[in-house]
Amino acid sequence: MIRINLLGGERKVAKKTFTFDSGRQIMVACSLLLVLAVAGIGYWYWTLLQASQQVDAEIAEARREQTRLQSILRDVSAFDQQRDELQQRVALIEQLRGGQSIPVQLLDEVSKSLPDMLWLTDLEQKGNDVTIQGQSTTLIALSDFVGNLGNSPLLVKPVEIVNSQVDTVQVAGAGGARGAAAARNSVDLIKFTVKAQLVAPKTAPAGRGSGPGRGAAPAASPAQGGR
Repeated sequence: MIRINLLGGERKVAKKTFTFDSGRQIMVACSLLLVLAVAGIGYWYWTLLQASQQVDAEIAEARREQTRLQSILRDVSAFDQQRDELQQRVALIEQLRGGQSIPVQLLDEVSKSLPDMLWLTDLEQKGNDVTIQGQSTTLIALSDFVGNLGNSPLLVKPVEIVNSQVDTVQVAGAGGARGAAAARNSVDLIKFTVKAQLVAPKTAPAGRGSGPGRGAAPAASPAQGGR
């Protein structure tokens, strides 16, 4: 007997699965990459903005520090200028003090160098140059005078005679009978000019104290000439 199954066999229902085709996959991947790129650019921009703000703050601080240092430098420059001016004044005062003592020492040394039969008529100092003029009755006295000046610690060697000349002077002698003409004698006088140079003030030794009866050369000249 033939059997016919009218109900039919059981059918398996296919499960629906969601799948993406290749085009959609590429689109999703590109979208993700775009989002990541935008996020990366945003983070990079934020980082640069923070760094720029930090640099601006450092620049502002450096400018404030520069302004402060410039003020300090101006003060230092003003102090240096004042120091230089004070040093120049001190040097000038020391120079003037040294120069004030030179004439006294010079007169003392010259007066000590005067021999007998010699006297001075003029003594002049210009800077370190010294010019002495005088008269002598003998060449020996003039030679002794120049030698004494050369041995002075205040003067630089050599001391030179730059000019000398002999003048004959008539001197009245003892008179004879009253009303008679007075006899006359002649005396040779040597007029001379001597030049010397002072030792630099820093190395010039202190002048020796003047002894009894010693004074300035011009004041001592008449006494020397009267010998």
